[in-house]
Amino acid sequence: MNRRRFLTNSMAAGLGMTLPAQAANSIDYASTGAQLVGGAAADDGYAMPAEWARHEKTLMKFPPPQNWPRHQLSAARREWANVANVISEFEPVTMAVRRNDRAAAQAMLSSQIELIDMPLNDAWSRDSGPMIVQNSAGDRRIAGFTFNGWGAKFPPYRSDQLAKGRFAAHLGMKMYQSDLVLEGGAVAFDGQGTILTTEECLLHRNRNPGWSKQQVEAELKRHLGATKVIWLPNGLTPDPITDGHVDGIAAIARPGVVLLHTIYDASDPNTAITAAAKQVLANTTDARGRRFEIIEVPLTSFDLVHMNFYICNGAVIVPVSGINSEDDEPLGIIQDAFPRHKVQGVSGRMIGGGGGGVHCITQQVPSA
Repeated sequence: MNRRRFLTNSMAAGLGMTLPAQAANSIDYASTGAQLVGGAAADDGYAMPAEWARHEKTLMKFPPPQNWPRHQLSAARREWANVANVISEFEPVTMAVRRNDRAAAQAMLSSQIELIDMPLNDAWSRDSGPMIVQNSAGDRRIAGFTFNGWGAKFPPYRSDQLAKGRFAAHLGMKMYQSDLVLEGGAVAFDGQGTILTTEECLLHRNRNPGWSKQQVEAELKRHLGATKVIWLPNGLTPDPITDGHVDGIAAIARPGVVLLHTIYDASDPNTAITAAAKQVLANTTDARGRRFEIIEVPLTSFDLVHMNFYICNGAVIVPVSGINSEDDEPLGIIQDAFPRHKVQGVSGRMIGGGGGGVHCITQQVPSA
């Protein structure tokens, strides 16, 4: 089942679906050509940089046909391609593409964009692509967390499980391995030791059954080089696909500053969810002891989440609905939060209909 149809069916069913858990089994990354290393990133002096740190490039995937109804595939690919083309104006982009889809990708993408052949099940690079850690000398490695198809909802997903290994081989980066099931959209970083995540996602029984909160936190610290994990209770609802990814509700704009989606409508369950998140942030500090400045971004659209933006070199790429009454205020607040960046809106309705946003379809490679 593709993500778009799953989202539609789940909402129609009232989100009452219970999904089977999948254990994080050993994955044959060696078959991808990746050079695997033992241990964990923090033990070797590596940590996850902030997204606003300088990038070498952006990694993306071109949507394969099996995940969209035929009459929607071209529109979805155009949105993916538009995001890639806009980002390529600010930094290089590498797009993974199935061999059979190369001609379609070339017809839509800027000639500046590098295409690499790769088997794909889906096109959400944030979640199944590589999370790249870095040491003080600038050397980079990949934190090889386990991907299980967002809680085993979308089989087959073996090609996406192996994607980080294939990217590792292409980039020439060594890769760690972890049995923790973790998608990139489930965590946010400040580059100074702080991780922001949600209990709803990482403690969900379809991700990490048998792991305690303390065990998950310890594994995050070991493999991402963090010293403090801040747990928000939930992500936005409805979210039957990612089960509460943090990149739908919050983003770290700079150390000590968090953008938080909020809504004040007693009939909307997100009112209570965002209020609970705000309370957590207001009553904690980051890894360096700073209290957070919380910048509220109104949740204004039913079609997409403006918070799911991507910070690239010199720009913030934000999904927009194309409706001024929905887009103008969030875009203005995001621009104020990133005064040195150009805030660039891109159409996100098809991506949003698939269950994600611009952040979900991109993954940064920090500069060496």
